[in-house]
Amino acid sequence: MKFGLIFLIVLGSLLTRETESAKILSVFAFPGPSQYIFASAILKNLAERGHEVTSISMFPQQKPVKNFRDIYIPENANLVADLLTDVDEMQQLSELENMMAMYDIGLSMCPNVFRNKEIQKLLKSSEEKFDLIIMELFLAESLYGLAQHFNAPIVGLSTFGTTSFIDRVVGNTSPPSFLPSVFTPFDTKMTYRERLSNFIHIGIDNLYYNFFYLPKQEEIYKQFFPNAKISLQEIQKKFSLVLLNQHFSLSYPRPYVTNMIEVGGVHIKQIPDPLPQELQAFLDNATEGAIYFSMGSNLKSKDLPPEKLQIFLNVFRSLKQKVLWKFEDTELPNKPDNVYISKWYPQPSVLAHPNVKAFITHGGLLSTTEAIYHAKPVLGIPMFADQPMNVANAVKRGYAKGVDFKTLNEADLKLGLSELLYNPIYTQNVQMYSKRLRDQPMTPVETAIFWLEYVLRHDGALHLRNTGADLNFWQYHSIDIILTIVGVILFVLSFITLVIYKLIGLIYGKRSKRKTKSKQN
Repeated sequence: MKFGLIFLIVLGSLLTRETESAKILSVFAFPGPSQYIFASAILKNLAERGHEVTSISMFPQQKPVKNFRDIYIPENANLVADLLTDVDEMQQLSELENMMAMYDIGLSMCPNVFRNKEIQKLLKSSEEKFDLIIMELFLAESLYGLAQHFNAPIVGLSTFGTTSFIDRVVGNTSPPSFLPSVFTPFDTKMTYRERLSNFIHIGIDNLYYNFFYLPKQEEIYKQFFPNAKISLQEIQKKFSLVLLNQHFSLSYPRPYVTNMIEVGGVHIKQIPDPLPQELQAFLDNATEGAIYFSMGSNLKSKDLPPEKLQIFLNVFRSLKQKVLWKFEDTELPNKPDNVYISKWYPQPSVLAHPNVKAFITHGGLLSTTEAIYHAKPVLGIPMFADQPMNVANAVKRGYAKGVDFKTLNEADLKLGLSELLYNPIYTQNVQMYSKRLRDQPMTPVETAIFWLEYVLRHDGALHLRNTGADLNFWQYHSIDIILTIVGVILFVLSFITLVIYKLIGLIYGKRSKRKTKSKQN
């Protein structure tokens, strides 16, 4: 009992430790609402703690927030929308084509940010000063230049965990032998074929990133920061901290360096917001249970091919459960009576309702995290990026059923839902993972705030960085050492071979001389 009291006192002192009010610049240029949902939870908490937050994004606050300033970037609005409108065409993309399409977005996104009038005004202002830069790490390399421009420490946020280009900024290691690429549907226990595929995929990704994509980002950096005193490569080595939207209970244990911190679930409130009255009544009256269906914030259900829409309508019509469908149009022809449509739902609050029994989702990481936190079994229909991997992991962990969108039919959809609704093992499994996710010494948002303020308290906290971040690829993997050792071994073997060859020649020479003498005698 005493130990518990001491622990709570120590924990309370950590969370209330004084940190001077700071001016913070946040840059989230990617036009995905789910990415910004992750960031905004952290930014709003910083503002509540008295820090002055300037947020560069596509998603300004609907209502004014104290200590919070938005800089709106509408120029990037259609970058992802154009990619996702034609669902059939998107489904034809291979994993590598999917990856390259993402990189193309980055090369368009960053110049759009720099050309924005408000950003230009910010860059030219002599009065704007910042104590910390919080930067999204996804496809935003040239934007890292804002850290050198304002001479401020830089912290990275990753909305999907880590990958090779994120590992690079902090010198982290991600062995491809057991850590799958986010663009593959593998988990940590890979077969030989999967390990080979994963190795090749990561290799191609690294080659494309380092020799095609990154040089183009360096060109953008030089264009908009012509007087920069340090290179983009040097800025990449100055990250104080990286906060990851991940947690081992959501995926799997893996290595991290000291300044990589897991804060998966940071956007989830411990006490969900109340539901709108009409929605609350609809779910309260769902005596047979309810199903929640959303394809996320980027992909819109209204853009689904007509034949796929009809499959969903037919299956939903046959269910006795009610269905909440995130449908981005005011009308849905032939909508069944048990289906409730809306362009937007407060998803965490919906999933928290006890009558919601299953969640049909695209498998995005935020949605997967919310499903686990609120213990709802999942029917996953992955579309692109990390979604196939998230759904594959959920299926292997026993709280999800997966359906291939390309071959989606009424029988498979209905069978998958029936399994989730009537086989209790799926709910039992997700409840176990929910318990693990919730069992943390601090909430994810408290963890994030503690480490961000730690960086502020310790002048950038560069002591957290490991020296692996300063090494190049050859040095980091000791390839130069291995080549030296191999060279020495080859030299020694060559020398020994030469000596043996000469000895053999000498021996045979002496023998031949003896034979010649004996013949002469």
